Amino acid sequence: MAKTQLNVRVDEATAEAARERALQRGVSMNRYIEDLVLKDAGEIGQTFVEAASDFMKQYERVFAEEFGRERREAPDAAPTPHEGQPGTT
Repeated sequence: MAKTQLNVRVDEATAEAARERALQRGVSMNRYIEDLVLKDAGEIGQTFVEAASDFMKQYERVFAEEFGRERREAPDAAPTPHEGQPGTT
């Protein structure tokens, strides 16, 4: 993967902390910063997934009443156009 150079300005204490952390982990400053960004992006994604899961749990009955009724009433009906696609049932 191609790399892009970034230039950032931080105070000396932050720069020294970053140097120390990278050294402790045995990685370059570039790798340390890259790992921090990737971890942060992953945490944001995980937070979204958890929030979506909580939402679905909270409103599960509403969705079942609204969208599950058709399947219960007509179990032998042809599948809807979206059934069988990834992420659907």
